[in-house]
Amino acid sequence: MEQEIIRSLSPDLECIRCRLKTGQIIFEVRSARRQVPCPYCGTFSSKVHSVYQREIQDIPLQDRQTILLLNTRKMFCMNPACGHKTFSERFDFIAPKERKTRRLVNKILKTSSKLSSVSASALLKEDSIKVCKSSICDLLKKNAGSCG
Repeated sequence: MEQEIIRSLSPDLECIRCRLKTGQIIFEVRSARRQVPCPYCGTFSSKVHSVYQREIQDIPLQDRQTILLLNTRKMFCMNPACGHKTFSERFDFIAPKERKTRRLVNKILKTSSKLSSVSASALLKEDSIKVCKSSICDLLKKNAGSCG
C-alpha cells in the first residue's frame, strides 16, 4: 500500500519504510532511478558522491501529518565541460531546497488566498497541515501571480 502512495507522488520513488507516530505518517523514501541528469548540463550520471536526508511535508493522509524522509543523492557530474562538479538529485514533486511538496504548497495557497494568514494557518492546522502565518505570507509573495 505504501508503495502505491509514494508512486502516486513520483514513479521514480520507492518506499523503504513507513512508520506511524502520534498524528503523523512518516515515509522514508529514495530514488529508484539508476542515472540522474545534471540540472546544469543535462549529462546523466550514476556516480554517487554522498547521500543526505531531506524532511519534506506532504498533504495529510487519514487526518495525519505526512512526512517524507527523502534520501537524496549528491552526484558527480560526468561532463568535464560542466561548471559544476557535483549536483543534488532533483524531483518533479518538489522545488529545489523546499520543504513542502508542490501539491501541499498548492493546497496552502488555495486555502490562504482568500483568508488572512492567521485564519489560514488555523484552518490548515485542523487539516493536519503545519504551516505558520509567516510561511503562508512567504508562499503568497513567492507565488503571487498564480494564486489570484
